[in-house]
Amino acid sequence: MASKVYFKKLESCCAEADISAAARQALECLLEKENPGLLPEIPLKLHFGERGNRTYIPQSCYTGVIDLLESRGSKLCYAETTVLYGGSRANGENHRKLAADHGFDRLPVVIADGNSGEDAVSVKVPNGRHFQSASLATLLAKSEQTVVLSHFKGHMLAGFGGAMKQLSMGFASKGGKMAMHLGVKPRIRTWLCKSCGLCAKRCNENAITKGEKSYIIDPEKCIGCGACYSICPHHSVSILSLGGLWNALTGGRVFREKLIEYALAAHTGKKNIYINFCINITNGCDCEPHPMRRCIDDIGIFVSLDPLAVDQACYDAVAAKGKKFRGKEQLHYAEKIGVGTTEYEIVEL
Repeated sequence: MASKVYFKKLESCCAEADISAAARQALECLLEKENPGLLPEIPLKLHFGERGNRTYIPQSCYTGVIDLLESRGSKLCYAETTVLYGGSRANGENHRKLAADHGFDRLPVVIADGNSGEDAVSVKVPNGRHFQSASLATLLAKSEQTVVLSHFKGHMLAGFGGAMKQLSMGFASKGGKMAMHLGVKPRIRTWLCKSCGLCAKRCNENAITKGEKSYIIDPEKCIGCGACYSICPHHSVSILSLGGLWNALTGGRVFREKLIEYALAAHTGKKNIYINFCINITNGCDCEPHPMRRCIDDIGIFVSLDPLAVDQACYDAVAAKGKKFRGKEQLHYAEKIGVGTTEYEIVEL
């Protein structure tokens, strides 16, 4: 059965106030036609853009959505997660500062996996080929409903990013991001370990014990969640290996399948609403810390209760404009394991 995707067309490079109004109209139509219900407290999962990036979606484009949800009685916050690599978003304090610098001041900013990426819970991955469980940010994992605001654009490894990438990499804790990117188990570098014991206390699998010179990770018990890497204040936990680095640099099918399995974990059993902004479309991700040029004209706003259908609709709309992103196979894998359906019905407003 096809999923409905509500679509509001936009002229390229139109005013941010028009984008905001279009997003509100599309969401309002979904709420009227689908009646998903709105919970009293709803996090808005979004991306603040890396420092130096200029094509991320600014707060002014979200104003209409915020106004509508608040008028319906929902208490909102901005929710984001820490990143695995360094930079302005590697910890909660700097991430909140970046959000403020980029103008996100309308709502409270919550870093959903804690200041260092340590606040995570394990969520089952149904039908997973690569994972049995996913390490998700606690706030987002426990929220029964999230409005997922995604910028549909290209991505160096995934091929493209939209609702499902926001669900996977965006909802994942730092350890979850490590699991998707590298797929290797960490080790403790003895010469850096100060034997503080934080890693052992944080490990839910009892895989870390104190040795003669430092703490030691038992690879048989370790599930590769990355909690020890996230919490170590001395940077003694290493995630580097030749295999891991190669996987991180080359990406490919396995990486994309891992993304989809995390998306499934974040979506299953939720009442999420997915809003894709198919504007400012670039070949690269908003994580890239430099200005980028648009690769095609703006298309519009897509809204759905189905993250796969809304991504498929955006992918097809972009392809119709002459831009075919890599990574199309992840859409079929998502359908295979039950994220949603690639069959959609466009409801144009």
